[in-house]
Amino acid sequence: MPYDRFKHHRHSIRLRGYDYTQIGAYFITIATHASRRECLFGGIADGEMRLNELGRVVAECWDALPAHFPNVELDEFVVMPNHLHGIVVIGDDASAGRGEAFFCTTKNASPLQPQPSPPSHGTASGSVGAIIQNFKSVSTRKINALRDTAGAPVWHRNYYEHIVRNEKSLNAIRKYISANSANWANDDENPINVKRKR
Repeated sequence: MPYDRFKHHRHSIRLRGYDYTQIGAYFITIATHASRRECLFGGIADGEMRLNELGRVVAECWDALPAHFPNVELDEFVVMPNHLHGIVVIGDDASAGRGEAFFCTTKNASPLQPQPSPPSHGTASGSVGAIIQNFKSVSTRKINALRDTAGAPVWHRNYYEHIVRNEKSLNAIRKYISANSANWANDDENPINVKRKR
């Protein structure tokens, strides 16, 4: 299909002018491929997520991110049937691994200041975008190898992020993530609820 600038134009949902390599915590949601929102990663039983083989791959790839990005720490996360929620903390090299990255920049909850935009060509190294690209690429390759579906899309083209500004917000997001499995019946990503909205 030829490129159609009206049909294929992707609007950025990132905060304009914000430097996503900046030290801080980011709440990330990544959903499976948009056309189906297929529940690839397991199912909910008795309010708990039961990962299948593909779900375990997703969890392992997420857990491995700090090995690829030394200044990254992971906080609360959950793999759901068709999406993932997680908190990624970008620190400096000195604070990585010591649990200081988030609090060294947001403990006093100072307002966020816009930063210069990265170059328009490509994703800035070490940014939230680069971290998510790495995760999607590695997990997709491993999932497609297991399913024998080389080149098939696994993830939605974009992802949702929220900049965590203070400890109160961090704790609320942690609570949301940990309760996500128990609230699956009401989740907007639950295919049953998507069908009801149509």
